[in-house]
Amino acid sequence: MANTGNSSVSDLQKKYKKSGMSRQVWRRFKRNKTAMLGLIIITLIVIMAVIAPLIYDYNEDVIKQNIKEKLQAPSAKHILGTDHVGRDVLARIIWGARASVFIGLAAVALAFIVGGALGSIAGYYGGRVDGIIMRIMDIFLAIPGTLFAITLMAALGKSIPNLVIALTISTIPGFARIVRSSVLIVRDVDYIEAAKAIGCKNSRIIFQHVLPNSLAPVIVHTTLSVATVILTIAGLSYLGLGISAPMPEWGQMLAEARNYIINPKYTYLTLFPGLSIMITILALNLLGDGLRDALDPRLK
Repeated sequence: MANTGNSSVSDLQKKYKKSGMSRQVWRRFKRNKTAMLGLIIITLIVIMAVIAPLIYDYNEDVIKQNIKEKLQAPSAKHILGTDHVGRDVLARIIWGARASVFIGLAAVALAFIVGGALGSIAGYYGGRVDGIIMRIMDIFLAIPGTLFAITLMAALGKSIPNLVIALTISTIPGFARIVRSSVLIVRDVDYIEAAKAIGCKNSRIIFQHVLPNSLAPVIVHTTLSVATVILTIAGLSYLGLGISAPMPEWGQMLAEARNYIINPKYTYLTLFPGLSIMITILALNLLGDGLRDALDPRLK
């Protein structure tokens, strides 16, 4: 009997998913020109990061110093010029996208998994469990994310795994809060009550019914969190606590060029890494705003 009930709930979910909701969301998203612009820019940046090894050799073009060609202005040979030790700026920006994008995505994915689980448990069970988890999250939220990441990096030491850990821990509370608020809305709807009535385990209800139906605001928060994490990576690298040289990263490139910032002849050294950060953050914010509007059924 329980199996029959379980299959009925699953069938209802499948019919709901096939009802064309995803098509409606995509149709609303496509109508938003700025959101589509953000999506296109982010897609190009991700593609650029993925194919970076096919465009520039890491050892020869990215980290190898060539003093004879140092501080050359943008030209046909070096489209964005060269830095203070003769490395191609464009090559380093493209390879820097790999660090920013992949580390950002890894940190946000881990934060989503941990924060989503904590938020789901807190929202579903409520009571003392909710109180304990949320008070712990409040403690973390009381500390500014960038300051918290700086503290963790100073304690753990400079390395990419430690950077991911620091960014993940500082991002978890936001996901826990968002997921909890969504779960509080979903947990009392009819199909959740039906799943409880037929004897579904709490773990199955949370991860198969509650969490999947709470994803709309979480998806929007994810895009904005990636933007925040990328900006934090740049800030940490600028301070010397993020990506270590000679591995390129946009914030690190700005730090290396700060001695030339007052010389108009070398404006390109700070201009292009700064534009890379700005365009990426802007595109992610446009994408997040577009997803928010598309996923809101009231905005048709």
